[in-house]
Amino acid sequence: MVADKKKLKFWVKEQNSLHKKAVYGLVFQGFLNVILGCAQAWFLARALACILDSSMKGFLSFVFWFFAICLLRLGLNVVQDLMAFSAGQKARSRLRRQILAQIFSAGPSLLRTTHSARIAALLVDNVESLEGYFARWLPSSVLWAPAQWFVVVVLYWQNHRAGLILGISCLLLPVFQAVFGIATGRASRKQFLALSRLQRRFLDRLRGLATIVMAGRSEDEAQALAESADELRQRTMKVLRIAFLTSASTDLVMIIALVGIVITESRYLLHTGSVEQAASALFAVFVVPEAFAPFRAFSAAYQDRARATETAEVAVSLPAVETDPAQKMAVSEISAPVTITFDHVWYRWSAERGWVLNDVSFTLSPDEILLLTGPSGAGKSTLLELVLGFIKPGKGQIYFNGQDSMTIAPASLAQTISYLGQKPLLFYGTLKENILFARPDASEEELHSALKAAQLEVVVSQLPNGLETLIGEGGFGLSGGQIQRLAIARAYLKKSSVILMDEPTAHLDRETEQEIILALKPLLKGKTVIIATHSEEFDLFDKAKSLHLLHSNVSNDKEEISA
Repeated sequence: MVADKKKLKFWVKEQNSLHKKAVYGLVFQGFLNVILGCAQAWFLARALACILDSSMKGFLSFVFWFFAICLLRLGLNVVQDLMAFSAGQKARSRLRRQILAQIFSAGPSLLRTTHSARIAALLVDNVESLEGYFARWLPSSVLWAPAQWFVVVVLYWQNHRAGLILGISCLLLPVFQAVFGIATGRASRKQFLALSRLQRRFLDRLRGLATIVMAGRSEDEAQALAESADELRQRTMKVLRIAFLTSASTDLVMIIALVGIVITESRYLLHTGSVEQAASALFAVFVVPEAFAPFRAFSAAYQDRARATETAEVAVSLPAVETDPAQKMAVSEISAPVTITFDHVWYRWSAERGWVLNDVSFTLSPDEILLLTGPSGAGKSTLLELVLGFIKPGKGQIYFNGQDSMTIAPASLAQTISYLGQKPLLFYGTLKENILFARPDASEEELHSALKAAQLEVVVSQLPNGLETLIGEGGFGLSGGQIQRLAIARAYLKKSSVILMDEPTAHLDRETEQEIILALKPLLKGKTVIIATHSEEFDLFDKAKSLHLLHSNVSNDKEEISA
């Protein structure tokens, strides 16, 4: 747990250092605002002292400067708010790019350890909730103590007795903040956990809606969601109650300071002394809110600090973006055609589970097809993930055209490879948008060539709106064979040198499977292809060879299969 705390502190400090320049600018403006507030209180005190003295000497001048500073502070507040918003927006954008880079660096393997709802919440809710942290908490945490004690010193210079009372009152504030701050942090963390549980539960139930209905658990799951939502409500109300108590404690200390000053300065406030003494007493009363304003802003933003810690807990669990020397020397592209070589590659997901791949070696040249066969769990999908670069070998090397995959830029690797899985991912939108996802800049001629190669022309012609037909999330509204053809068209359009397929016909009937295999032939021509499959239909491909994987081992025979 200590190591985890160190990671959290390091992450928060890293974000603070990247935002340091903007914070100092906001702190400078805030301190200038406090100086103007003291000046404003002084001119107001002098104007009222003139009224009490009935001489009215210099009254108009004091009133003029009071309102002039009012306008100046108003403008300064507007500029400060705009700068805080802009700085917070830039910090959130930078952080969101950083997290996205970490997610893309980890690849789909991240979902094995982190719930997708948690990742989505991190990118959207958690990062957005840091607006207050960057725009309010960081500046106020630096500003409140210097600004507050500046006011105390100024008041002590004008009125020793009032300055001492204000100083003693200000010393009480950190005590209250420590008590309520700890409570706020704990309550905010519990609220965050309740929100995370609700998000994960809701997303899981939404995905499994059909299963829930068929199992007759609709009412039970609805009740469970209601209980999770009610827990979040209770946690949120507790955070608000503590926030109100924190604000009340600050008001209480300020009232104590005001009462103390009024009692000690009452004879001057009743104008039993000189104009200067009355002005000094009035100034002491007026400047008290200015002394507490920086701390009030700091206290109001304390919950934003807890948000940063909550975000850090999720962010530090993501893998760091590669910064090793090999990655820094990464080339920008891989030239086609591509030869893939596995040189004594080993891989395991953890030490407890043992090796999934055990001393795998092969060379695959362009226009060759490698069929990965073997029982479920033998490591076929793991081998594909190694080629994709989502995971790294525990031992051995993988080469593309003789170059170590560790030295190849991830963007270049992604551009070189097309992947077809068992259930291709389709987005809510039109058929055209889903096909062009591989290459948004493709021409109409290239699009129609892809449709022809994937044998989608007839399917499109039968749809009421053709390529502009809307499909649901995950391809809802299309058959399994049509979804696979759409994925083939997408891969064809990408024109990658390497094609990887993971059980592309696993859920199709025999007739549809043969149609898909026929549609694949134009796509695979001249490419370096690896197919993980249990189907014997793929044995009919020309220039295909087989690599049979067993649990934690590889069969020795690599049989050439001819059509």
